[in-house]
Amino acid sequence: MSIAEQVLEAARRAAGGSAEVDVNVAREHLALTRFANSYIHQNIAREADTVTLRIHVDGRTAVNSTTVTDDAGLAALVERTVAAARVSPADPGWAGLSGPAELPKLLAEPDPATGEAAPEVRAEQVRAYIEAAGGLTAAGFARNRKVVTTYVNSEGQAASGTVVEAVLDGIAKTPTSDGASRQASRLIADLDGAALGARARAKALASQDPVEIEPGEYEVVLEPTAVSDVLWVLGGYGFNGKAFNEGTTFVRLGEPQFDPAVTLVDDPLSGPAAGAVFDVEGTPRDRLVLVRDGETTAVVHDRRSALEAGVASTGHADAESAVNGAEPINLRLEPSAGAPPAEVDGPAADSAVMALVAGVRRGLLVTDHWYTRCLDPRRLVMTGLTRNGVWLIEDGEITRPVKNLRFTQSYPEALAPGRVLGIGSHAPAFASKYGVQSAMAPALRLAGWNFTGGASG
Repeated sequence: MSIAEQVLEAARRAAGGSAEVDVNVAREHLALTRFANSYIHQNIAREADTVTLRIHVDGRTAVNSTTVTDDAGLAALVERTVAAARVSPADPGWAGLSGPAELPKLLAEPDPATGEAAPEVRAEQVRAYIEAAGGLTAAGFARNRKVVTTYVNSEGQAASGTVVEAVLDGIAKTPTSDGASRQASRLIADLDGAALGARARAKALASQDPVEIEPGEYEVVLEPTAVSDVLWVLGGYGFNGKAFNEGTTFVRLGEPQFDPAVTLVDDPLSGPAAGAVFDVEGTPRDRLVLVRDGETTAVVHDRRSALEAGVASTGHADAESAVNGAEPINLRLEPSAGAPPAEVDGPAADSAVMALVAGVRRGLLVTDHWYTRCLDPRRLVMTGLTRNGVWLIEDGEITRPVKNLRFTQSYPEALAPGRVLGIGSHAPAFASKYGVQSAMAPALRLAGWNFTGGASG
């Protein structure tokens, strides 16, 4: 009998036959290699089981977790969860458990070599990155992870699945500049430390001795690294089912809120980004179109927010969604049609970015966003800083590096009808620094971006 089945059986006996019970067991293997000053300075790995038990009985709900999975630890988990359920406040938003349902099929099975990669494999990627940085000081990390999840509940739903992911993220520095590059994939063999190190070096050298420019609204080309931040913010604040129910998001279903060039999907099944095909409530998760040709078509829900909205859950519950709302996990902004671009020298990431730059009369090329914070969730106005390279574009050419700028910008308004002047033909994958989300993000050329402060304030 599995741990999940053992806990489910024990909880049903302890809570009584009328109790609704579900159990989620996640075994995570996470391994990390860090480097700084162009040397590896840390290798760490951890493997742990987290067992989460949820009981709903007599109109009350309690949730508890443990990482102690011997018989005594599991018995204690059941005992305290049953006790908590008896004294918890009434839960009028309880949406019931998911019933038996078939899971969608991944287009490719999880790669064991990615989830179980040895330190030597990560070290080889780091070595290639540092050597390609060509004597510039390099720092960053390589990691691989595997999460095996088992879910069972008292309604008969049972699901299991594996997610694997590999990430390489680093910078190369000069005394006055730095250049960043990063990549995520379901296949560790897809990571290219030499190409990423060379890109970071080119960016760092091209952004030395930047000049200060006046704040204001500029046409921009956002590189994929900056666009990944835009997608995560749109997902977390905008396409969040709880926020939509509460009226605190910009989203208006069925309206053309974005430029017709924008199609945004949440897709765990295809592409290099890692994703699970069911959530912590056992609900299947399939490809979901959030924006099609500029029209907002969907938000994501867990069972609780779906009940309130009168729709079905989209399979986006997580441990915090009852409080923070459900969020998209594997966002992809569909790139423009065209063949994958070849790598080119210079500060731009690739030829897809350079093609967008060529159309700009006067504007800025932005590599990355940093320290972004929400000022107005209803309009989704964000403030943050540029990072890792900004350049002035004049008559379709990159002319000089620019000092970092602060921006204050509504993200959906930047992508509104008529504001998206171009989308790159290549959408690399990135892993979020803040959670388990991923994004596949092409470069964007936008009509305007509001910069509100320069290096001097």
